[in-house]
Amino acid sequence: MAFAHDIIIKPIITEESMAGAQQKKYTFKVASDATKPVIAKAAEEVFGVKVKKVNTVSMKGHFRRYGRFSGYKSDWKKAIITLTDDSKTIEFFDAMS
Repeated sequence: MAFAHDIIIKPIITEESMAGAQQKKYTFKVASDATKPVIAKAAEEVFGVKVKKVNTVSMKGHFRRYGRFSGYKSDWKKAIITLTDDSKTIEFFDAMS
């Protein structure tokens, strides 16, 4: 099994994800082969929170052109982590809002 920091790659900071942070829903880019239980365990280990549920979305890479060269960016996985009501919030997102 990989380390928790290898599972959760980076937070996704958009208007929609920051609005979800008010309801204790946090969005992260995660490893493509990670499952929901593994993502939940990694979030609990890294941030010290209690996870209620995890929703995942497999995102297709966008088409990009660089001069005469064209192709697709890599596919990736997004996880929306919902925390329990009695859990503390993730400080990183608190500092952003």
